[in-house]
Amino acid sequence: MAGCSFLSVLAIHICLLLGLSFAEDPFVNYEFVVSYITASPLGVPQQVIAINGKFPGPTMNVTTNNNVVVNVRNKLDEGLLIHWSGIQQRRSSWQDGLPGTNCPIPPKWNWTYQFQVKDQIGSFFYFPSLNFQRASGGFGSIIVNNRPIIPIPFDTPYGDITIVIGDWYTQNHTALRKTLNAGKDLGMPDGVLINGKGPYRYNDTLVPQGIDYETITVHQHPANDGILIVIWKRKTYRLRVSNVGISTSLNFRIQNHNLLLAETEGSYTVQQNYTSLDIHVGQTYSFLVTMDQNASSDYYIVASARFVNETTWRRVTGVGILHYTNSKGKASGPLPDPPQDQFDKTYSMNQARSIRWNVTASGARPNPQGSFRYGSINVTEVYVLRNKPPVTIDGKRRTTLSGISFVNPSTPIRLADQYKVKGVYKLDFPTRPLTGPPRMETSIINGTYRGFMEVILQNNDTKVQTYHMSGYAFFVVGMDYGEWTENSRGTYNKWDGIARTTAQVYPGAWTAILISLDNVGVWNLRTENLDSWYLGQETYVRVINPEPQQQNRVPNTRQRPLLWFTKQTAKATAHIFCNVGHGQQQAELVVRIHTNVICSVFHLRLINLSAMAGLCCVLRGR
Repeated sequence: MAGCSFLSVLAIHICLLLGLSFAEDPFVNYEFVVSYITASPLGVPQQVIAINGKFPGPTMNVTTNNNVVVNVRNKLDEGLLIHWSGIQQRRSSWQDGLPGTNCPIPPKWNWTYQFQVKDQIGSFFYFPSLNFQRASGGFGSIIVNNRPIIPIPFDTPYGDITIVIGDWYTQNHTALRKTLNAGKDLGMPDGVLINGKGPYRYNDTLVPQGIDYETITVHQHPANDGILIVIWKRKTYRLRVSNVGISTSLNFRIQNHNLLLAETEGSYTVQQNYTSLDIHVGQTYSFLVTMDQNASSDYYIVASARFVNETTWRRVTGVGILHYTNSKGKASGPLPDPPQDQFDKTYSMNQARSIRWNVTASGARPNPQGSFRYGSINVTEVYVLRNKPPVTIDGKRRTTLSGISFVNPSTPIRLADQYKVKGVYKLDFPTRPLTGPPRMETSIINGTYRGFMEVILQNNDTKVQTYHMSGYAFFVVGMDYGEWTENSRGTYNKWDGIARTTAQVYPGAWTAILISLDNVGVWNLRTENLDSWYLGQETYVRVINPEPQQQNRVPNTRQRPLLWFTKQTAKATAHIFCNVGHGQQQAELVVRIHTNVICSVFHLRLINLSAMAGLCCVLRGR
């Protein structure tokens, strides 16, 4: 009875907080049940990670400034975090879903993420960020629409289609993890999936029978031109394509159709037509595709491996079908050719350089994207980050960034920073690569709040690396082959370099990015190549407002209503706890329920705040 009294009063406290929070910008709610299912995307039964029984997971469709609430129930047999890749988590880095910001969700437990897609538009994706789990699935697309008052820089498409592509192994993530832990390479993938499905049987030798493939159905509507002749009106669709794979760059193309690039990872681009585009691991692009072809047959959708021996890797090709509703036959014949650039290493880089920021288009706000003149801002700090092939450190195969192989601490960095827990990390990440032997450390970058950081990503490995930074869209201002030098700045694009969250760095080359450090938090800077990331090729950038009263302030309490316990509320709850006979020890523990220290309580299974939220809704009659 005493326990019920405590729960009731605690729920009332939460209700009061919620009552102050649910206002203004709309809330969008999702329920994610993360579990294992058996699927056979490449014809071999295997364990995959599903969300709500679906693989891939559902598309999240929200609008600028929406408050997004995702209750995640972990039905896996290991800890889980969901990362919202590209969502900037303005002043809410504790919702980023990474080991540096969150405690894992234990098996059989749930956790409610809440964040606002503040001043963002565009195409992104989410995925599980722990334990190599993305290699088994758990990913899905995120759409952030413009508000109705902000025009998009093209006619409204007839339809909006999300496509996730990626290399795939028939072993699950635990087996792949063991391979990496044993100091071995993963080897060539077993195939490429398109929306979680294997290839259409375009080749009887390479593709076995019985594989389920993706079919995207589009429309051509009849119209009368006024003289009794029926013609077919062209329909334009928006295709949002994300590479959610492990480590393989993929070339995306649709047979006989142009891809008009319109947006990438939250920025509208100068619109250009491509017959195909290289999409590297972790990247997302939006294309406008007009269905203007003869409907005599279906058309191939292809995602094929790049920068590999294409003869050996022929099976690492995803093939889907574009089906017109009035199509008269199946797709047949050879696949459309990939770029023929085996002897021209600059082809893909020049394609990447051609992707430019649309400086006249409005993004999430009415003002043009180009009103932020990044090229005229003085750089305050410079970091040269270099990766190399894997090395052996203390008998373990590891990857490094500037000579440091990152070790995730048991206490998330965000919590250690917030609650002044010493010894969890070091603010000593070098501005230039180490010259001595590599080492394993929890070393992070100390960013200057409202500073302007230049980061040079130098890839001295033999494969393409893509780098992502949480919390920001950075400006890609330059890339070239060879070693970066101070003179390389003379080649920078200081006007319309694309702003995005993930940039590729070609082998033996560099990419330069500029970052405006205006978002307080602890932000992950990592390679998106899952094997290299797993082995230590990452760090974090700590951005702290020097004004103490501003450190944890969010624009308003709706950013985190379930977690925002003030110290006064925590003390009052502790007092209630003692009075109903639970004792001083538990009371002291409850005092710690303040922002993300909830992790401590959560792991002890003392309180499930999501359950309290449910009780709160009952008490409020919702």
